[in-house]
Amino acid sequence: MRAKSRLALYGGTFDPVHLGHLEVARAVAQFFEIEKVLFIPAQVAPHKLGRPVTAPLHRYAMLALATQDDPQLAVSTFEIEAPDRRYTVDTLAHFINVWGETSDLFFIMGADSWTEITTWREWSRVLTMVNHIVVTRPGYELDGPKEMAAHIVDLRVANAAKPPGIGNDTRIYLTDIVMRDVSATQIRSLAVQRRFRDLTQFVPVSVANYIEKYAIYQEPNEAQFNR
Repeated sequence: MRAKSRLALYGGTFDPVHLGHLEVARAVAQFFEIEKVLFIPAQVAPHKLGRPVTAPLHRYAMLALATQDDPQLAVSTFEIEAPDRRYTVDTLAHFINVWGETSDLFFIMGADSWTEITTWREWSRVLTMVNHIVVTRPGYELDGPKEMAAHIVDLRVANAAKPPGIGNDTRIYLTDIVMRDVSATQIRSLAVQRRFRDLTQFVPVSVANYIEKYAIYQEPNEAQFNR
């Protein structure tokens, strides 16, 4: 029996949360034997500064609706309540302080984030603070910093055994266990066209209803992006 529990942190803008995000969380939890996946919506992601992003309250509400029936999933307001703490390095430091003694911590990221990881603030420190899970599509080529090669454990299809136990050194796990590929841009486009029934192919019904009820992504509500 493991001495520590396993907790995964899943950061992003989630604009909006969709079925791809939920599948990633559930598949990772099962494969890596993780007790809880904590979604951490960003106030505004540093790499998206200057781009329109839906108001944090709406993004948090949609996440709450999407996860409310799954006790393995939860949502944190840590970043959206503290706009000055926008960087992953600060978020990880916070959760290490809170749970580091009792939990093995994992940080979930997508292939796109992994390929641009060297643009993140204190990226080399970020990659050694906790274990990381890089989720990619089958056949997708991953380019990452060569300096971290010794930390990488490739668990993609050809090497799809269960991950080894966690040791003293942090690891970066590459996995392609998730097949669904959902575009948030496509979801927002459907909302603009008021094709709310079609939204349910990509987001939970509760989220589609919320988008319709509050006219998220509609032109009259464009002011929400800058609040």
